[in-house]
Amino acid sequence: MRTLSLTRSPRARGAALAALLAVVTVCVGDAVARGYPFGPHTRSVNDLGNQFVPFHARLLDLLHGNAEPGLLNWQSGFGTSFLPDFGTYLGSPFALLVGFFPKDRIDLAVYVVTLVKTGVAAAAMAWLLTSLRRGRGREWAAGVLGGAYALCGWSVVEAVYNPMWLDGLIAFPLLCLAGEWARRGRRPVLGTLLVTLAWVSNFYTAYMATLGAALVLAVRLGVEEGTARERVRGLGRAVRTVLVGIGLAAPVLVPVYLGTRHAYPGWTRAFAPADWSDVAARLLPATYSFFSPALFLGTGALLLACALAFHRGAPRAERFVWPGLVAVVALSLQWGPTHLLWHAFATPNGSPYRQTFVLSGLVVIAAWTAVASGWPDLRALLGGAVVLGAVAAGGAGSALVTAWTYPLFAAGTLAALGALVLARRGRYAVLAALLLIGAQAGQAAATTAYADRQRLNRLDDYAPWGVRQDRQAAAVSGADGWPRYRTDPGLEQSTANDPMLVGGEGGAYYSSHTPDVLTRTLLALGAGWTSNGRSLQSLDNPVTDAVFSVGARVRMPRDPHQGWNLPDDRPVTVVRQDAPPLVTVRPSADAGRPGRSPFRNQERLLGTDVYTVPATTLTAGDGAGAEDSGAYDYRVRPGTYTLTARCPVGSEVYLWAPDLFGRARLGAEGELTDFRGELPGRRAVMRRIGTSGGPLSVALRVARDGTVPHEAVGCLDRGRLASAVTALKRTGAVRVSVTGNGVRAELPPGSTGVAVLAAPRIAGWRCDGRPAGSYRGLVAAPLDGGRTTVDCAFRPPGLRAGLYAGAAALVALVTTVCVPVVRRRRGRTGPAAAAPMHETPERLPV
Repeated sequence: MRTLSLTRSPRARGAALAALLAVVTVCVGDAVARGYPFGPHTRSVNDLGNQFVPFHARLLDLLHGNAEPGLLNWQSGFGTSFLPDFGTYLGSPFALLVGFFPKDRIDLAVYVVTLVKTGVAAAAMAWLLTSLRRGRGREWAAGVLGGAYALCGWSVVEAVYNPMWLDGLIAFPLLCLAGEWARRGRRPVLGTLLVTLAWVSNFYTAYMATLGAALVLAVRLGVEEGTARERVRGLGRAVRTVLVGIGLAAPVLVPVYLGTRHAYPGWTRAFAPADWSDVAARLLPATYSFFSPALFLGTGALLLACALAFHRGAPRAERFVWPGLVAVVALSLQWGPTHLLWHAFATPNGSPYRQTFVLSGLVVIAAWTAVASGWPDLRALLGGAVVLGAVAAGGAGSALVTAWTYPLFAAGTLAALGALVLARRGRYAVLAALLLIGAQAGQAAATTAYADRQRLNRLDDYAPWGVRQDRQAAAVSGADGWPRYRTDPGLEQSTANDPMLVGGEGGAYYSSHTPDVLTRTLLALGAGWTSNGRSLQSLDNPVTDAVFSVGARVRMPRDPHQGWNLPDDRPVTVVRQDAPPLVTVRPSADAGRPGRSPFRNQERLLGTDVYTVPATTLTAGDGAGAEDSGAYDYRVRPGTYTLTARCPVGSEVYLWAPDLFGRARLGAEGELTDFRGELPGRRAVMRRIGTSGGPLSVALRVARDGTVPHEAVGCLDRGRLASAVTALKRTGAVRVSVTGNGVRAELPPGSTGVAVLAAPRIAGWRCDGRPAGSYRGLVAAPLDGGRTTVDCAFRPPGLRAGLYAGAAALVALVTTVCVPVVRRRRGRTGPAAAAPMHETPERLPV
């Protein structure tokens, strides 16, 4: 019966209309742009393909039982903490939908999750609007406005390839609804759980949504009738709801917070406000920019919001309070101190207007306020049209305006005006709805399609799962030997998180939580990176493979989606090598700091000298010597150079040039090897360039200004390396057991010194009940008293504190429920209720 009543409810039908409008419009826009899954163009741009799809692939593997569950992610970065990543990227319950898809449809799974989130955001906003003011007979308009909110420019231009941001789009109306319940003293448990859901799903956008919901609550407390005491009590209930809700989320939030504190710093940017003409232009359809607020909502919602101040049928206070709040929040986007407040006091590395969805929600609430009390009259509509026209004219000078912008704006405005005029006449309600829906869907679909194309032109893109990934995953699976040894999916990566996407246990890792100790350890060993150190690449080097127990390595042809312009028809191969166990024994705990040379750092971590590092000479194409850049590097500019050195005959030659953007070739017939360094954002990985016959000459083709180290060449003796590996195997663990929460190793009798686990010593490791030590960045445990077992466990920092906070919040929530129940029961059993109901109480004298 309850389900039947919901299907007959105008509010439910309005919410369903909002969800349908949002989902269908996004699909139409993607189809027009011929984007995946409706055409040949990939939608996996930037972090969507490089980060979020691989994280969802790992979640899919966990749900299908194909990955080891636990607090550790052994696949990435040679072992990283999984809980901070889960809380940042996978906390939304909608992420679980990927479990219904096979691995080779992971891109489709993430697209479906994106559509579902968009639809839920639309429905949640439509439900909120009718909760703020019922608007009987006009619930369909709430559905259109809910769709407009979910189709705002921020959603279809930016959040569509940052799917966890869409959790914030859902969180704003839900948190506003929780605030409304708190104001009225209703549904304390459900309101608290909505807060918890929002903060677990994505704490970053939930923070912004909470600020926005607080502003909405402040307006509601100010404009609604009631005493000062009632307002204070409503505010207190709202504060309690938020605090308890966040407390329940603490087991995830505290490790996420500490994960960011332990992460490598990454980019830092100073905030610069956008030009106001660009801000105005972003209100219009078919515009695109990364560094201005995507405020597009569709002219129907904007027209109604602008008409509110002129609408005499709306409550007088609300006619000016809501537009005033919209104006204040719009200004706060452009002012440095409030910009920092919106972004938790840290300017984001990418788009500086991530709070735009809150402003979009406030505009939609203002638009609904103009409808809920009655359709605006002609005077109000004309006044709103003048204001909207003035704003549109303010964007005319912006370079963001396209040939489609103003025609779409004009058509949508005329359709919206016509719809609102017809809506005042009840018999034309269907036609009015069709016009308003058509205007919204048409403008939003065009904006979606335009943004799809612009992203492909401006951002890195990644191919969806295809033949390349099938072959890579099959090669990794066929070589699997974990935990006896690691299988690295390779340096020629499809994404920066290939180990999570196709399997294996590699060094590559890209996350907002990439640990500082991991980045610095791999930096010392010659690793490459992008994103200023947050995105680490695999190290295709036999010495580091020995250090990290990599016994199999997949080598792929270059991925054309990574921008390589060299033909590459190499087959997929698996290179196997003898590898020490995951836990080895070293004679002493060497706590020395790494030096400048990655060749020497590798030797110290291995425990044996295996490189010859010769002196080098660098000359330009005209024969002149290259100038020095400081004491350790040559300076290079676009052009050709020759690097000369001398290596022992038969040694393998490795080139370390982290700041080189260009190509290198050993000798006249060597293979061209690409280096993509441009410090500090990009760092080229150390690479093998050939085999030495004694004197060597390396031809460099430099494409951008950079540097080449004086000690750029390392000559590896494979015989010495084999002897070092044999020694590590002889003294290393005889048995290693690995779980998702730690490692247990059995060592040979008589082992002394220090046991070293081939995993970065990130915060949270304990060995034998004590905080783990560090052996040049790796987990270490001293071997005292002749012990032959080492037991190391991992617990993310903050997990225990989060659990305690969550338990306290749960007690507070239970108290919130129980105290009113106890009071009601006491009231029913008090003195006045002691007499039986059938007895008449004795009359008191007058």
